[in-house]
Amino acid sequence: MTKSLSDIYTNLPEARDAGTATPDAVARADFNARHWSSPVAGPLQPGSAEHKKAVADMFRDTFNPYKPSVIEWPKLDPETLKRVTSLPIWDIAVQTEGKARLRMAAYARLIEDPDMKDALSRNAWEENRHKEVLSKMVEAYGIPLASEPPYIEPRDVEWAYMVTGFSECVDSFFAFGLFAIARKSAFFPPELIETFEPVMQEECRHILLFANWLAWHRAVMPLWRRPWFELRVIGVWLFLLYERLGMVTTFDADGNTHEQDNNFTVNGTKDVANVDVPLRDMIDICLIENERRFAGYDPRLLRPKLAPNLARFIRFFLKRTPESAQLESQPGAA
Repeated sequence: MTKSLSDIYTNLPEARDAGTATPDAVARADFNARHWSSPVAGPLQPGSAEHKKAVADMFRDTFNPYKPSVIEWPKLDPETLKRVTSLPIWDIAVQTEGKARLRMAAYARLIEDPDMKDALSRNAWEENRHKEVLSKMVEAYGIPLASEPPYIEPRDVEWAYMVTGFSECVDSFFAFGLFAIARKSAFFPPELIETFEPVMQEECRHILLFANWLAWHRAVMPLWRRPWFELRVIGVWLFLLYERLGMVTTFDADGNTHEQDNNFTVNGTKDVANVDVPLRDMIDICLIENERRFAGYDPRLLRPKLAPNLARFIRFFLKRTPESAQLESQPGAA
């Protein structure tokens, strides 16, 4: 009997992973999520059994068992609470995770390979948990949300999965930098920033999985399918570019329209810090944070490259400021 999509994204493949999320267990999992290498010697060639197993092992071994229901949301003073509730992201963030869990589950259901099926099923489960985290947060702080629209199973499952995967690669790259700026500026309390840290590291794992799925998928597909697949990849990027050119119009459950900024991770610096960060400096921070987040994973696994490479290309044409010189002099600067 074919499993429903909700069964996939609400149940982990192995019951043992749903055990008690003690503070020690979460701390160990958080360390593992940043330090992982495959015991297999030699190269991990995409398409090989070794590469495929390493990807699945990475995603399983770095699982963090934190539970949204027991997160202690820090008490916020009135000024900070206003900053949080006024961020123009909560509706689209909740709905994005709602669509992501469905798309991941739909694609996982199609995959026959047991290793990749396991990894993508876990990915869907974690997307559902991200939605729960956001839902618990908006409830704790009284953030008003539009009623959620129905989440409909995609007709073109592979297309929907790639749209979500490539979109997360771009958004995560800039979110890493935005998160670092928010932490350094102390515009929000450190307790609130640290509460979201496991979610940010999970996003790193998600796009690491997607980059290696993409390489594996290309390697194992018949050669006659490759041209059409590559055209679809180009089509996904054109669709995402079109989507990011302006505000996104969404509909709530009552049919009302809402316009939301789909580029908050790119242009939301002023909303998370009390300083104006030049674009060149923002790109530098994103590059540094992107490297730091991926540094603990086996270097033989592929990393998403397009967003960092495009950022470096844009940076080349941006004027160097005194602030940029100071940033570049710091250890680990890109």
